Amino acid sequence: MKMRSIRILSFLFAVCVFATCVLAGALTSTLSVRAADRVQPVEDEVVIVIDPGHGGSNLGTQSGHTIEKDMTMITAMTMYQELKKYDNVQVYMTHTDDRDMSLKERAEFAAGVEADFLFSIHYNASENHTMYGTEVWISCEKPYNAYGYQFGCLHLQAMQEKGLFLRGVKNRMNNEGTDYYGIIREAAALSVPALIIEHCYVDEERDAEYIQNEEGFAEFGRIDALSVAKYFGLKSSALGVDYSEEATKLQPASADSLVKYTLMDDTSPDVCEIELQECDYDTGEVRLTVRAADYDTPLIYYNYSIDSGQSWSRLESWPGSNALTGEYTDTFQLDLTIPGGVRPNIVLRAYNLADLYTSSNTLAFEQAFARQTGPGEEESGEPQESVPAAAPLDHTRKSIGTTTFMPVADEAVEDTTVGILTFLKLCLAFVIVLFFIVLTTQLVNYRRRWNRRHRR
Repeated sequence: MKMRSIRILSFLFAVCVFATCVLAGALTSTLSVRAADRVQPVEDEVVIVIDPGHGGSNLGTQSGHTIEKDMTMITAMTMYQELKKYDNVQVYMTHTDDRDMSLKERAEFAAGVEADFLFSIHYNASENHTMYGTEVWISCEKPYNAYGYQFGCLHLQAMQEKGLFLRGVKNRMNNEGTDYYGIIREAAALSVPALIIEHCYVDEERDAEYIQNEEGFAEFGRIDALSVAKYFGLKSSALGVDYSEEATKLQPASADSLVKYTLMDDTSPDVCEIELQECDYDTGEVRLTVRAADYDTPLIYYNYSIDSGQSWSRLESWPGSNALTGEYTDTFQLDLTIPGGVRPNIVLRAYNLADLYTSSNTLAFEQAFARQTGPGEEESGEPQESVPAAAPLDHTRKSIGTTTFMPVADEAVEDTTVGILTFLKLCLAFVIVLFFIVLTTQLVNYRRRWNRRHRR
């Protein structure tokens, strides 16, 4: 009888442990869903081609004393020199001199050396000189879309740490449904993965601080090289580093499908509205509640006008915006200080990842705000017709809404590591408690049976 009880206890314990292990295996598989292996297969030796954008008569973006073809060459050369320090890697540049070179020629060069990846180096500018931030353009072709997405997310994380605003990893299609950007399209036609790194906007003050001199361009090259080293899991005997584990910590993607999050949305934000909360005509202080949403892509910028859209403030980053995670805050509080003598008509625009915007309703005020007078001045209530776009308004903001999450990939889910680990600990504790309850019960029963036999 004693041996039979022990066998029963052992069986029950084994069943409990097995069930816990199965449950743990099923749940812990989700722990790594936020980190995945590199989708792109490569040989032992990696071949990388760096393409300095523009050259020769193609100057690229110009702003002040900066010419893009010169900036890209400095960044590309630095990137080249850094990558040459790693083991088992062949690094090439499409050109090292200042000359004209077609996009097809650049792609053919990469295909000729059997490149594992072609990185095209660029800087950005916008028509109205208002945009800022860093972005990576990738292919809309499989499997290059997945390759570019995984590298782009890794690279933009590094750029974010440097302080740049993120504009996302995305692609753009032409009217034929193929890649819009020629270097990516030409490379894909030759079975070469390619992408474009737009480091920052050279014509916007918040980005211009990163490129004040050649060292700024070189620093971007070092960041680019480090991202490539981590993406491919390179090692360097000279530097004493090993990034092989980094190639297993990438965003989930599949070579057999496009990452939906990279497909450019062609619709404006779905909702944008403003509501007046407080107004003080004497001090000029106005408090607004801003609500907006885009159900396809995150919001990244906003700006506002106090003269019905005749002039606009500079673009500001949307509160809580993160182009990699797809997060943004759907509601926030905006405090403005209206200049004296102005009778404002306030309207706000919300911009999404595709730089498309939706305008809010207009808040019209019944009277002009009081003009703040200095010593010896008389107050004038005459309304000021307009305020120049360059005139800055004092403003502050505070997030008061909820964070909206956009899916970054089909396989991606929210990080629930802490909750799952806690649940597993509770399951293990339950198994142990159950085992000792059963064991105690069996021992008590055994003791009773033993006492009955010996009384007889």
